[in-house]
Amino acid sequence: MKTLQKKSLPEFLKKYFWDADFADLDAVAYPYFIIERILEYGDERAVKWMIENFKKSEIKRALMESRGLSSKSVNYWALIFNVHKDKILCLKKSYQKMKASHWPY
Repeated sequence: MKTLQKKSLPEFLKKYFWDADFADLDAVAYPYFIIERILEYGDERAVKWMIENFKKSEIKRALMESRGLSSKSVNYWALIFNVHKDKILCLKKSYQKMKASHWPY
């Protein structure tokens, strides 16, 4: 059985992971966390790196299952990656109601 090797992130991505120990972040171990941050906050260089280092299916899965992306980001990336909005968890009405009850601002 082949074991996955650690894949460190390039230094230019550090600004997107202000709340995590950047040295311990690993693209193999935490792909969806990394993809989510880049989808939400990334610039052109970060997005290019993401597309080169993750499969399109991984990016789409992160987009569909994320609970941490803003509606604005989700709508944009849904168009870019051709993901139907009905398949995106954080756009579902039940999730929007729950989110409002926890953070009504």
